[in-house]
Amino acid sequence: MKIGLLSDTHSYLDDQIIRLLSDRDEIWHAGDFGSIEVSDKLSELAPLRGVYGNIDDAAIRKVHPKVNRFTVNGLDVMMTHIGGYPGKYHPDVRQSIKENPPQLYITGHSHILKVMTDKSLNNLLHINPGAAGKHGFHKIRTMVRFDIEAGQLKNLQVIELGKRA
Repeated sequence: MKIGLLSDTHSYLDDQIIRLLSDRDEIWHAGDFGSIEVSDKLSELAPLRGVYGNIDDAAIRKVHPKVNRFTVNGLDVMMTHIGGYPGKYHPDVRQSIKENPPQLYITGHSHILKVMTDKSLNNLLHINPGAAGKHGFHKIRTMVRFDIEAGQLKNLQVIELGKRA
């Protein structure tokens, strides 16, 4: 299963992002779509799993939940927009992560790309794909691609999409 992961598009998609997602089996978006049109366009490329972010309006919140927990090819995934990171989980998710840790925990919001493990929670893998859009303080736009095979994440690629401005 080939996954394309992005976040914080803030209503921005370009041909490069679309091309990089065109061979994916699923697209995951960790919030701050910015507009329902971004969600709709991504859904045309491949099945879309997402969560709403703090800037997303009612139209997006009708389609995407605040927290999305699912299993893909044997990999237990939890995704939310504002979720913190290992050692500093957001209070909204802290208890559920500690009681029932996923194997992969995805967040957005910070516009800072991070890939790290939480050794205290059975090596939970945390990914924040950074920001693929042009709005925010980040200098380089980023996204992530990976494969899931038999419950394992493989072939992780961090992709720089170019400068924000």
